[in-house]
Amino acid sequence: MPADISATYMVKLTSRESIAEGTMAFRFEKPKEFHFTPGQYVDVTLLNPPDTDAEGNIRSFSIASAPFEDHLTLVTRMRDTAFKRVLKSAPLGVEAKLDGPMGSFTLHKNASKAAVFLAGGIGITPFFSILRNAAHGKLPHRLYLFYSNRRPEDATFLSELRQLEEKNQHFRFVPTMTEMAKSHQDWKGQTGFIDQQIVRKLLPDLHGPIYYIAGPPAMVAAMRQVLVSSGVDEDDVRTEEFAGY
Repeated sequence: MPADISATYMVKLTSRESIAEGTMAFRFEKPKEFHFTPGQYVDVTLLNPPDTDAEGNIRSFSIASAPFEDHLTLVTRMRDTAFKRVLKSAPLGVEAKLDGPMGSFTLHKNASKAAVFLAGGIGITPFFSILRNAAHGKLPHRLYLFYSNRRPEDATFLSELRQLEEKNQHFRFVPTMTEMAKSHQDWKGQTGFIDQQIVRKLLPDLHGPIYYIAGPPAMVAAMRQVLVSSGVDEDDVRTEEFAGY
């Protein structure tokens, strides 16, 4: 099936784990006929949940796992909603309805153009799939990831992304923390919000790459403004907002 055609599947929850403070990963079985392009998302519907609220029983999740894996990993910040309470406490093996894949927030095909990923918080999930797939497939694209979190405790996939940088000579990783005063960990890396100055340290000329921005709506809007005010063509900027988690 082509990756841009959405279909409906019944999938079982196989495992879950806490992967950062306030963040959990949920692993579902992947149907043999399910094919997706890294960066796409799915809708998950809880079936006859024991608890529900006004936000409903459906959520959209970017797929954090890569296509070569035999499972689907969905990652979310945990809030006190009925959907997330049920997902956190449901017995393993419970079935959910999955619709997808959907979306076009995927890596461009022209490898002569670099890809610059600007991620805030849980916005890392589509990029994690793209980056793992690029390393696995030895893609020739030059890839840059600027990843902003409040503290290392909140940063999902931090160690895995560092390992990917070591594995893929075409990939450069710049994590930055904005609230280190509230952290209990040491941090020798970049601090402050992603801005033009941080990006220009690796990319003196901002023209040429394709830019991908994912994170909370305010962060996405701010990053878009930084790029456009720097003369980046709006056609070279692609965005995905993660609202509400």
